[in-house]
Amino acid sequence: MSACVPAGATEPAPTERAHPPHSPPPGRRRGFRVASADLSAAVAVFLIALPLSLGIALTTGAPLQAGLVAAAVGGLVAGRLGGSPLQVSGPAAGLTVVTADVIHQYGWRTTCAVTVLAGLAQLGLGCLRVARGALAVSPAIVHGMLAGIGVTIAVAQAHIVLGGEPQSSVPDNLRALPAQLAGLDPAALAMSVLTLAVLLLWPRLPGRAGHLLRRVPAALVAVAGATAIAAAAGLVLPLVDLPSWRSHALAGLPEGPVLGLVAAVLATTLVCSVQSLLGAVAVDKLASARPGAGHVVRSDLDRELLGQGAANVVSGTLGGLPVAGVAVRSTANVHAGAVSRNSTMLHGVLVVAAALLLVPLLELIPLASLAALVMAVGIRMVSLHHIRTVTRHREVLVYAVTALGVISLGVLEGVALGIAAAVGVALHRLTRTRITHTEEDGVHHVHVRGQLTFLAVPRLSRALHLVPQGADAVVALDGSFMDHAAYETLQDWQSTHTARGGTVEITGRRTGVRIAEPGALASGPVPDGEPGTSGDCRCRAWTAWRNHQCDRPSPAPDDAGARPDETLESGEADPRTGRALSAPARGRTPGGRQLARGLSTFQRRTAPLVRGELARLAREGQRPSQLFLTCADSRVVTSMITSSGPGDLFVVRNVGNLVPPPGAESGDDSVAAALEYAVDVLAVRSITVCGHSGCGAMQALLDSRPASPASPAAPAATPLGRWLRHGGPSLERLRDTGASAPRLAGRPPADDVEQLCLTNVVQQLEHLRAHESVAHALKEGSLELHGVYFHVGEAQAYLLAEQEEGRVFDRVRDVDLVV
Repeated sequence: MSACVPAGATEPAPTERAHPPHSPPPGRRRGFRVASADLSAAVAVFLIALPLSLGIALTTGAPLQAGLVAAAVGGLVAGRLGGSPLQVSGPAAGLTVVTADVIHQYGWRTTCAVTVLAGLAQLGLGCLRVARGALAVSPAIVHGMLAGIGVTIAVAQAHIVLGGEPQSSVPDNLRALPAQLAGLDPAALAMSVLTLAVLLLWPRLPGRAGHLLRRVPAALVAVAGATAIAAAAGLVLPLVDLPSWRSHALAGLPEGPVLGLVAAVLATTLVCSVQSLLGAVAVDKLASARPGAGHVVRSDLDRELLGQGAANVVSGTLGGLPVAGVAVRSTANVHAGAVSRNSTMLHGVLVVAAALLLVPLLELIPLASLAALVMAVGIRMVSLHHIRTVTRHREVLVYAVTALGVISLGVLEGVALGIAAAVGVALHRLTRTRITHTEEDGVHHVHVRGQLTFLAVPRLSRALHLVPQGADAVVALDGSFMDHAAYETLQDWQSTHTARGGTVEITGRRTGVRIAEPGALASGPVPDGEPGTSGDCRCRAWTAWRNHQCDRPSPAPDDAGARPDETLESGEADPRTGRALSAPARGRTPGGRQLARGLSTFQRRTAPLVRGELARLAREGQRPSQLFLTCADSRVVTSMITSSGPGDLFVVRNVGNLVPPPGAESGDDSVAAALEYAVDVLAVRSITVCGHSGCGAMQALLDSRPASPASPAAPAATPLGRWLRHGGPSLERLRDTGASAPRLAGRPPADDVEQLCLTNVVQQLEHLRAHESVAHALKEGSLELHGVYFHVGEAQAYLLAEQEEGRVFDRVRDVDLVV
């Protein structure tokens, strides 16, 4: 029976309710307002975007106005329509190689048409909702592609830094570099070195003054300083040339071979989409890591792809560069404290104003300074952190092949080579399995490293048959997959070996073993007749909560010597197992036997695995990171749905996952005491309120008789009824037609009970904020509040998120969120 069994009718106690914890109270829509944090972030991003946009346009060989057009469109269009509110889009360094190649082959007007077609392709992909498919691309391929693009940018800009002109490819640039060094321009080199020096040293200014100065972007200081010195010294250098906007070239009909244009569109679409989507995921991580971030609205990747596609269509039509999410600007936006998409859009407005009003000042910038700025960006794209990461994961070959392919052949070709290399590495890992046999102290160890497939079955059989009959054996599986052929081989050998007097212990991750397969393989053999380990029982040690399904049938009355457990004396043998019974076994009821069996299973299987960790926790004390407040319902297993273990969660459970407000009538200090202890003593970093489907407490609230002024609610007669009074505010909130009700993403609530379960989670978060210790920790930014809804029948968790349309419980996907 669930712990949330409905009780008798209860009356909700009316309490004053504050506004929802994550949004202002519902009411009339206010006019457009810009937070001060968004305004300051917009200025910071604008100061970075202005020189970078000009530098990227210079690198690609496009008209310099094209960089400003792309920056403005990225801010206004992608900022307004995209699914990542804090990501800043514009001309990106990762697109320079593709764009420069298209310009070199087909000219500028056709390049604009390619940008429009790439935007239309992105719109199509967004409508198909395949954005998350881009995240399936191996990170080694993505990082290798960016590294190859970074090397291409750096080598090309080195020629402009030295006062010359870049060639069309990396090999040509490398061959021309000696001649360029022999004929370098000292003035251009001096401005470039000055720019690079400021970029390197400005973020490292010491002291309090340095802390204040570092608020000004290094890119702006470097370019402005080089411009001022060049003008003051009267140096003769190539400068930025911004022709009149009246002569600005717009998109034209594409001209050129069809296959070549299709390849250009595919390359532009690929780089724009992957860079923008990965950037959106990275921005989410940055935003959630900010102090006091609270609930962060996660990016809608499909909407982000649609926004990027619309921006590319507009940018290409207006004669701008391709648009993508830009890591440098997005990072600056988050670090500057932006709280909404308004900062991105305001930065676009500022770019438009600069393009119209600051042309005389922009035309004083030396091209060598912009080239040095872009060269520094290219060098940073070759990340040592990424190289170490792919090396640690043994994917450096994929990274190197992709990077070299991009450098030598181009982006599309390099990515294709990287995909081929990744497939080859995966196949190699799948077929390369090491199986060794050793003997230590009379115990034979068979160690399997790698994936255990049918290809490795002959070697596995040879290693297993090296174990003598009757010997003790340990088979260690160190892999993530085992197919049916290998499973059958291992199971047959285990059955034969144990039948001949030997013992077998199988250890390892066992990910390839299905739950439906016999438990003997996963847990090792146990003496015949031991409870819960028969051939018909398929439970695992980690699913001890299912042991009630493994009860053995009671012995038949005519079984020889069979007697009920309660008639056996201490020291007598149980006729079903042949083992002596201890004194506590006498007089045990069926429920007691089930409890004892579960405890025995823990001592035998689980205790040896967790004893070391529990000993450490006993020495050091508990240090949980979360307080998890949920219902007492037996179907909600907190450690299972949160993948946590000993010492991870400080758990508070009660009927209905209720948090009585401070000072509430018939209050319960046990919840308040747990909150105070968790926040003030244990210093937990987050508190989660978890509701669930089919909650009996919520059903009881719905069935209760509503109170009225003429007929006030009578006090509940039972402790359960008095306790459920604390759910009254949730019921009031549900019946408030003027309030915005929380909802599930993707589907409406199944019934009123589910709607009340969702509403109750939001209401209890409000009650949490009213407690003094919680409010103080939230104000200091040391605590976060989270809401979770667990659908028992679907085994599906939903996480409360703030979106523009209100509070939404978003479905938690079965993907690795760390990647």
